[in-house]
Amino acid sequence: MRSEWKRKELSFLVIYALAFYTFIIHRSLQLSSDHEAKLYGLRSGWFLPPRPNDLSDSQWRNFRGNLPILTVVFGIFAVLANSLRAFFGLKAKGMSFVWLFISLAYLSYLHGACTIFVLSLAMVNFLLVKIFARTRYFSFVIWGFNIFFLICNRVYEGYSFSTIGQRWAYLDNFRGTFRWHICFNFVVLRMISFGYDYHWAHEDSRFDQKKHNQSCRICKSGKTCYQFLQERSIAVDNFSITIYLSYLVYAPLYIAGPIISFNAYASQLNMPQNNFKIQDVSWYGLRWIFSFFLMELLTHLFHYNAFAISGLWELLSPVDMFIIGYGVLNFMWLKFYLIWRYFRFWSLVCGIEVPENMPRCINNCYNLETFWKNWHASYNKWLVRYLYIPLGGTRRKLLNVWVVFTFVAVWHDLEWKLLSWAWLTCLFFVPEMVVKSMSNATKAETAVGEILYREFRAVAGAITITCLMVANLVGFVIGPSGINWLISHFLTRKGLPVLGGMFITFYVGTKLMFYIDDAKKRKD
Repeated sequence: MRSEWKRKELSFLVIYALAFYTFIIHRSLQLSSDHEAKLYGLRSGWFLPPRPNDLSDSQWRNFRGNLPILTVVFGIFAVLANSLRAFFGLKAKGMSFVWLFISLAYLSYLHGACTIFVLSLAMVNFLLVKIFARTRYFSFVIWGFNIFFLICNRVYEGYSFSTIGQRWAYLDNFRGTFRWHICFNFVVLRMISFGYDYHWAHEDSRFDQKKHNQSCRICKSGKTCYQFLQERSIAVDNFSITIYLSYLVYAPLYIAGPIISFNAYASQLNMPQNNFKIQDVSWYGLRWIFSFFLMELLTHLFHYNAFAISGLWELLSPVDMFIIGYGVLNFMWLKFYLIWRYFRFWSLVCGIEVPENMPRCINNCYNLETFWKNWHASYNKWLVRYLYIPLGGTRRKLLNVWVVFTFVAVWHDLEWKLLSWAWLTCLFFVPEMVVKSMSNATKAETAVGEILYREFRAVAGAITITCLMVANLVGFVIGPSGINWLISHFLTRKGLPVLGGMFITFYVGTKLMFYIDDAKKRKD
């Protein structure tokens, strides 16, 4: 009886989802076509002429425009590095020289003379780590130095050589093609990772290798998982200046990540990754090409981001505003998915495995914890290892989440809208953590209790998804000043039915995610 009810419920949920996306696609096509002439950032299309292509997002436009040259450059780098490793049998120190040479050539093109700033700050950080790693002041020194320059780099927009002295002013004419202080945000994460991994290398390891090997599917199969590479302490002589610098400027991951810990990087310099065979990497690349064409289809048919950039969506009805907001978030997800997977692909080709940044679709996350574990997942792993756990971990969870998200906002940029996004996320996070603790303490023991518990989780999921939409729209689209405007548009006679429809849709979506999770559990 229960399985029959679940089958009928699943059928209803699927039909509702199909109807929802049919309406979204139809209305999105209408909106894009009707307002095409008023939107900013549209370019002549090639994929579906004569429809224009939405290239209003500068990050996507630059990445897409530089794809041919990036692919040629990384292809040459991969052939050179892999050939030298195979011909000379190079290990960690030898490969660090190879990657340092290749990456410095890459940086010289990107930053020109400003490469001096990157290397100078890197060298100071190296000295501080070596001096203070075994002292009780280490955490204050490493965090103080890196946060100070993270902020200064933004405030002074990468500095000017003329401030050092007029004799150096001519170097300002050779600043390269890419602003160094933008990329340096990732370098900061690597400098902190190097510092802590060196600091922990002098302490007794808390990692139970035997217990891990018994429970990890990957390690059981004879391969080596990323967690093992990260948590296992490596020999102190691997913390050399050449390996350190090659880690900071490793070309395939330099611009955008994904983020890898120093331990994992140094281990794979010595022994290239063995989890992905040639056919696996090739299939990974083909899937990326398919996803790229999916993005081209999306930006030709639906001009979501152009609506946000043009400010035109503020004049739309509440239901159309929801469609554009939902579309913008999906566009952002697919954009970062493509950028991160592209650089991860080249890192895999070169023998370095890094965590997948988008392992789960944005439309398959119904709580904040799952969302943040699957959106920029490598950054999440970094935050947990180097910030959350040193702050006290779960013992101070309600306090730590505010520190972590404030750092994430500052790390991205010095903007009030990002701080607003961070603090809104924390406000939504705290109730979820409290409810989760309570629900774990009171498990349903009867069939009726289990059904009620599942319904409660679905309602909570719908609320969470709504909160996530609001937080991300505030942080990346409308800013904190737009909160009142957003509320005033939805708490109206026309807006309230849309709000109710959104909630029902997210409730249905959450229940569908339950079925997806159940299917995965059965498969595992």
